[in-house]
Amino acid sequence: MSADGVTFGQAISKARKALGLSQKELAARVMKEEGGGSISPQYLNDIEHDRRSPSSGHLIRQFSGILNIPEDYLYALAGRLPDDLRPGRKSV
Repeated sequence: MSADGVTFGQAISKARKALGLSQKELAARVMKEEGGGSISPQYLNDIEHDRRSPSSGHLIRQFSGILNIPEDYLYALAGRLPDDLRPGRKSV
């Protein structure tokens, strides 16, 4: 949750609605890692209602790009560090 009380799910939902996308439309655009197809509308619904968190940095980056939300803001809302800043990772 951010300082203004916004959760990851609320930020995703608000941005999706601002772009006029349905959950089904957004889910179809967000791809799983390694060619696994798109996420399900139910998984997106669970994220938007804060029942689930994004399972990877890959999904956070996808939401950022599609919804035009700064990546660092989404990582903060998700309570995660980007993969390249995690302990034990080599920086490039």
